[in-house]
Amino acid sequence: MFGLLQFVDVVLGLVIFIMIAQVIMSWLLAFNILNMSNQFVATVANLLWQLTNPLLAPIRRFVPSFGGLDISPIVLFLAIYFIRLVILYPLMRQVAMQGL
Repeated sequence: MFGLLQFVDVVLGLVIFIMIAQVIMSWLLAFNILNMSNQFVATVANLLWQLTNPLLAPIRRFVPSFGGLDISPIVLFLAIYFIRLVILYPLMRQVAMQGL
């Protein structure tokens, strides 16, 4: 059980890492630092979009638009941290205490 909870924690950490990469990539594209005509940049941007869009699309339906500012990644970050701090870590502590 503890191994499964650790796996969930690692997956949530990967989601946060991928979200940060997607946010940085979107900023670099928005400020024309990177160009989508570069095949590598286009591939990485499309991969990040495909990985993050299924998580962000439901949030975008409920969060209002702020004139071009997308705060759905912030909502997802907060949700992941809430899940980690309120649900996952107490469960891990409880499982570890029962194992002793």
